[in-house]
Amino acid sequence: MARDVSIRELRNATSAVVAELEAGERLTLTVNRRPVADILPHAEDRDPWVPAAELRRIAREAPADPGLLADLAEIRGAELED
Repeated sequence: MARDVSIRELRNATSAVVAELEAGERLTLTVNRRPVADILPHAEDRDPWVPAAELRRIAREAPADPGLLADLAEIRGAELED
């Protein structure tokens, strides 16, 4: 969850806020306690590939909808028959 950073804190402690971003923290900029912007760490160097163990965990925790699986099986069967 993002930490709220007031415009005053950003102005007075810019280096500390930037250090949090460099550490990977997500921040929400607020003005008068009202969220106005999300500040995210730069992600240019992020690897687009997911490790196999992570992919298996995702599939185990959030399996495909049974209806989707049935639709895919139907399509796969039609393609094999062609």
